[in-house]
Amino acid sequence: MAIAMITGASAGLGLEFAWQLATARHDVILVARDAGRLERLALQLRAAAGIQVEVLPADLSVPEEVARVAERLQDRSRPVGLLVNNAGFGLGGTFIGSDLVEQLRALDVMVRAVMVLSHAALEPMVERERGAILNVSSIAALTAGGTYSAHKAWVRTFTEGLAVELSGTGVTATALCPGLVHTEFHERAGLEYSELPELAWLNADQVVAAALADVRRGVVISTPSLRYAVASGLARVLPRKVIRAVSGGLAKRDASGEQAASADDEAASADASGD
Repeated sequence: MAIAMITGASAGLGLEFAWQLATARHDVILVARDAGRLERLALQLRAAAGIQVEVLPADLSVPEEVARVAERLQDRSRPVGLLVNNAGFGLGGTFIGSDLVEQLRALDVMVRAVMVLSHAALEPMVERERGAILNVSSIAALTAGGTYSAHKAWVRTFTEGLAVELSGTGVTATALCPGLVHTEFHERAGLEYSELPELAWLNADQVVAAALADVRRGVVISTPSLRYAVASGLARVLPRKVIRAVSGGLAKRDASGEQAASADDEAASADASGD
């Protein structure tokens, strides 16, 4: 039975990944900051799916704790077959005038930790000639929405580079790039999108199911739903001047009265929404 590690597993897309992988009879390793939430989830998954669950509390903004998670990925005795790099959090408001400590924390969680954990997971996977990395990016990677967009653009490009390197090894790399997803992500980030039509939103269960299906097929860029696939295509061909203008309009709206998100990477599990 393959083992899957999910970061940011206690809420949002991470929670949905945990449930879908468990019900598919995969043993799971749950990584997040809140040990209590992870332990409760572990009890539920064991009871519902009859699988083995490891709980690994860690703050992925702390290098020493990332190293501890990486050490588990290097363990050949119970190898991890799928790594889901999902942890992250949103930052409301603008970069100018923001809390630099919080900005750096976001960089550590959504960029540095993804690099370190991917590096740790890939060596044993390549040795076994099987395995997969699933990195949660976003359609925001194609916009100009501040540091969150920059982080997600890095994740997308990094994953594409991994896919090139991994060709022919039996190991795959997939970047998940959904749009707006119904989770607690936006509320945590202080972002208000209640005026958007329901058509703009995706459900977490559909996003995760599509992502896992794409991983099984070895798809490199996974964009759930036709409407966001079309939006992504447009974003790639529109002049960057237009993208910047649209992103600037959204940023001005979001900047009114918003506060930076609480630095709770697992509870604000990266749903990679379009923000």
